[in-house]
Amino acid sequence: MTRICLIDAHPDAADHLCHALADAYEQGARKAGHDIERIDLAQLEFGFLEKVSDFEIAPPEPVLSEREKIARADHVCLVFPLWLGNMPARAKAFLELAACGNFFLAAANSSRNWPKQMMKGKSARTIITMGMPGPVYSLVFDAGALKALERGLFGISGFKPVRHTILGGVEQAGDEARQKWFRKIDLLGQRAE
Repeated sequence: MTRICLIDAHPDAADHLCHALADAYEQGARKAGHDIERIDLAQLEFGFLEKVSDFEIAPPEPVLSEREKIARADHVCLVFPLWLGNMPARAKAFLELAACGNFFLAAANSSRNWPKQMMKGKSARTIITMGMPGPVYSLVFDAGALKALERGLFGISGFKPVRHTILGGVEQAGDEARQKWFRKIDLLGQRAE
């Protein structure tokens, strides 16, 4: 059994593909007997980090309580739509606030050392939906937001391995393609990866 934190990072509570994909991942994880906790950003009220000095102190509620789900997890799965080439601002705001108070990284004990990776021993998966075809995002746009997340937050804080699933052309996808995606994501949840 793996302890999983599933973060549905679509900021709109209305019916969206990201929510359905998060449901499929959760369903698969539960089917396999994994312990899964979910963070639904569309259901939370929080602001934005405004000063670098705020990184030094613990974040306000509800982020403080919600990030405990990440702390308890062995594996984190983050689901979000690509908006203007990046993750939605509320998703980034949540991750920035969650990072406050040495949560993802602890201060180095000297100026010559790297910060301490607080997420060592945890793995991560990112599931990104987008209107453009997935290969276009990877080849033409160099998967910039994904690389920034994988090398930045996930990489420097110690998550390993870090995997991703890119689902492109979502507006044109028919029911058959969506059902195939749901089965694939369900299977990822079952395998806790």
